[in-house]
Amino acid sequence: MSSETIDSADIGIHYDQRSPIGDEFRNGQLHMWYWYDNDDDTPLKDAVHRVSRKVTETLGLRPGEHVLDAGCGPGETAVFLAKEYGVRVTGVTVSSFEIDKANERAAANGVTDRVTFEYGDYTGLTYPDDSFDAVLALESLQNAPDLQLVLGELFRVLRPGGRISFSDFSLESAAEPARVRRFMSTLKLRELPTLQEWIEHARRAGFEVEEYTQCGPRVFGKKSKYIRAAMDHRDEIAAKFGEEALAEFSRRHLGFFAPRKDQIGYVIVSARKPVR
Repeated sequence: MSSETIDSADIGIHYDQRSPIGDEFRNGQLHMWYWYDNDDDTPLKDAVHRVSRKVTETLGLRPGEHVLDAGCGPGETAVFLAKEYGVRVTGVTVSSFEIDKANERAAANGVTDRVTFEYGDYTGLTYPDDSFDAVLALESLQNAPDLQLVLGELFRVLRPGGRISFSDFSLESAAEPARVRRFMSTLKLRELPTLQEWIEHARRAGFEVEEYTQCGPRVFGKKSKYIRAAMDHRDEIAAKFGEEALAEFSRRHLGFFAPRKDQIGYVIVSARKPVR
C-alpha cells in the first residue's frame, strides 16, 4: 500500500516534534515494544529494549566491527551496541533533537570513543563504498521517500559479506483501508509493504536474504497493553513537559491506534551483501 510523497525535511520535523516525549516514555528507543502475552508484566522500557535485542542479535556482531545505525533515534540503541558487543557505531538521523540527545547519552555512558552521531540523509550518504561491516535500521526504512534508493545506499556503504538487519511495520490486511491510511499518515509512511514485499525490496537492492520473521501479534497486536503501560508514566511525563504538550503528543498519535491489531504486522529481515 502506498501513500503521499514525504521528504527528509518533513521527517526531521516529525521526529523533532515527537521524540522528546517519546524518549522519556521509552528510554531513548523510539521503536516498538514486544510482549509475549497479556500476562507479561515486563515494564514498557524493557519491552521496547526486547525489540533492540531481537533485531540486533540477527546481525551476528563481532568486537571491533563498524556498524551504521541508520535512523538512530535518541541514541540508546547505539550505546547498547557499543557496550554489549564492543563495536563502533555511527548513527545518522535527520532530527536535530535526536542528535543532541544521542550525543548527551553517549557521553553519559562513556562511549564517545566508539559511538558518533551525525546529521545524515540515508537517501544520499556521504560515506565511501564498503565503509561498514553491518547496518541496523530499526523502524527507519518506513520513512524512506524512495525505499529502493535507500536500500541501494545502504548496500553501497556495506562491505562485501557485511550484514543488514531491519525491522518495520507490514501490511497484514487490506480490509478497512481507511484505518490503514490514517496509520500511515500519522507515522508519515510513504508505503506499507507486506512481509513478502519487504523481502523483495531487499533482494532487488542486491541483498541475499538469510532470515525473516513476522511478530506482529506480540508487537502492534499489544497496542492496548502499551496504552496501559504508558499511563503508568503519565504523571511524571506531564510534570516534566506540561499537560498541554502531553495532550498534543497524544493527539499526534491518535491515528497510530486506528487499525485493528490484526491489520498491522511487524517484520524483522536479516540479509547479507554478497562477496564479490
